[in-house]
Amino acid sequence: MNDLADYANQLLAGALVTIELALTSLLFGLLLGLAAAWAKLAPSPWLRHPVTLLSNVLRGIPEFLIILIFYFGLSNFLADHFDGAIEISPFFGGVFALSIIFAAYSSEVFRGAFLEVGRGQLEAGQAYGLNRFQLFCFIRLPLAWRTALPSLNNMWQSLLKDTSLISVVGLEDMLRKAQIGAQYTKQPFLFYAAVALVYLLLLAASNPLFGALEKSANKGFR
Repeated sequence: MNDLADYANQLLAGALVTIELALTSLLFGLLLGLAAAWAKLAPSPWLRHPVTLLSNVLRGIPEFLIILIFYFGLSNFLADHFDGAIEISPFFGGVFALSIIFAAYSSEVFRGAFLEVGRGQLEAGQAYGLNRFQLFCFIRLPLAWRTALPSLNNMWQSLLKDTSLISVVGLEDMLRKAQIGAQYTKQPFLFYAAVALVYLLLLAASNPLFGALEKSANKGFR
């Protein structure tokens, strides 16, 4: 335990990086997922089919491979075209890959949620004189958000755990800090068990937040 206490500050710094990575990826993943869901529901097949195909491909590839492909592929692309003037940091590469992964799955969640919105709700909004943008902001999105929240909670848990994969590209996250501590102290079980406990605590702390969001979204529904 003394060895673990000596590395406590390092593990805390790694945990903060993990949280920052997860929250940033969640934000961009939600925005991209909404955009992809809109494209999947678009009347134009030239927009709908390519986005649907890309989403299916991403969901069919293991997350670890996607991270490697996007990080090293994007790094090589920038190196070849900008002569090394632009470099991809592990954090930015991790956010990019995790956001794409989250968007691929959340787009299907949002698509199904939008399809669940009753036509009568939209017609009522039109009767009140709402334009298409107002219909989306005040009727379609709130009703779809209520339906999508349980699935988004599960996806958030997967996203938080997937942040551990980014250590493979050199990000100094919680798992990477634990690997360094385990290497120097020769106590891998102690450090990895501590990291597992932190992940469990983070997931446990997020459940009440999603519970509050679901309670708020379900106001007015029996």
